Amino acid sequence: LPSVGLRKPLSRTPTHHHTMASPNLSPGGVYRCKVLVSSSKSAVGTVLADTIVQQCRSALQSRDVFTIALSGGSLPSFLQSLPAAFETAGVDPQWQKWHVLLADERCVASTDTDSNLKAIRENFTDGAPIPGCQVYGIDESLLSSTEAMATAYEGTVVKPLLDKSGGILDSVVLGFGPDGHTCSLFPNHPLLNEQIRLVASIDDSPKPPPSRITLTFPVLNKFSRQVIFCGAGSSKSPILQSVFGVFRPLPDDRIGKVDAGSKAYLVEMNDPPPYPCAMVRPETGTLVWVVDAEAAKEQMAV
Repeated sequence: LPSVGLRKPLSRTPTHHHTMASPNLSPGGVYRCKVLVSSSKSAVGTVLADTIVQQCRSALQSRDVFTIALSGGSLPSFLQSLPAAFETAGVDPQWQKWHVLLADERCVASTDTDSNLKAIRENFTDGAPIPGCQVYGIDESLLSSTEAMATAYEGTVVKPLLDKSGGILDSVVLGFGPDGHTCSLFPNHPLLNEQIRLVASIDDSPKPPPSRITLTFPVLNKFSRQVIFCGAGSSKSPILQSVFGVFRPLPDDRIGKVDAGSKAYLVEMNDPPPYPCAMVRPETGTLVWVVDAEAAKEQMAV
């Protein structure tokens, strides 16, 4: 398996999980998650949207807010069908109760083509009546200091939203790159070892632009009720091959009703985690990967 240079056991790896009663562990102590495989790339957004709809409904039954962190890259394009999905499911999204934060952001102005916030607005929030003050971008007055920006985002956005939602974010929706990175957590980078900060800065991203802020593993693994990974296409296939073991069908999953060709699987994750995206293993929350048949073609062929 590819190495991410983990020279010592981390508190976020399965070494830590094995010592606690995580609901996501198999009887043998292996971390398990749900993988939803859509029939086509065009159906990925539909499957993703339904997963978010169900989480939103559950959150609003428990609290008066829904907190959701969204990443950038290819992910925002999959969010376009989210408003329609609520209508299809007969669920009131109660948009006024939504709080949307960034799982990571490039340190650029929100008008810049590299801005994750710009992509999220254009693909999702501009088409939903979420109050503008509840979609949280970076403080652009701090663009000259990535570290100050990360500190400000943690203190003025992430911590207050955790307080609003019972200490745990309701949903975190992420992409994953062909190098296995997620958020702005890259292979072999020191940020993989961060255990204190909830938002960290990075000025040496191997993928441009170099300066970014990102949620850290403590948020993803300790303070998230649900993490969803989303990706499509054959370029994602090698990542899935390395991250996952055998796909075991979940025949009664609701997703077949949402998209007739979609299938649900219960899958064990390989140890040690070969990539940063595979290190995301919520301790008490749920982990769902939403991919298309092209990305999962090797597993589907077994």
